[in-house]
Amino acid sequence: MNTMTSSDALAHLAAVIESRKPARGGDPATSYVARLLDKGPDAFLKKVGEEATEVVMAAKDAEHGGDTAKVVYEMADLWFHCMVALAHFGLAPADVVHELQRREGMSGLEEKALRKHDERARAEEGRK
Repeated sequence: MNTMTSSDALAHLAAVIESRKPARGGDPATSYVARLLDKGPDAFLKKVGEEATEVVMAAKDAEHGGDTAKVVYEMADLWFHCMVALAHFGLAPADVVHELQRREGMSGLEEKALRKHDERARAEEGRK
């Protein structure tokens, strides 16, 4: 029986991704992660976009009687490529979890309004 928690699994995958960075000895000839990171943000961000589209397509299919397992499969691909992006920027899944925890109890509408307010304040500050 696997007793690994979701957080443990994400942390483990993040550590594997980190170990595959070319700067840490990851070989782009033998590692998909090293190859993506070696090519730079355009490569892995393109994959994030492609995988997000595949999630949407799988979800639309599932909504019309398709296999919901495909949503999980495509979401796993999306999360993986997002984790590669996080690693590139020196971030980890825990950073995303902390942000979600920060938002807990806050209405989505309230959070969005607060974000717009903060963006406007930063823009005004930049004009000074």
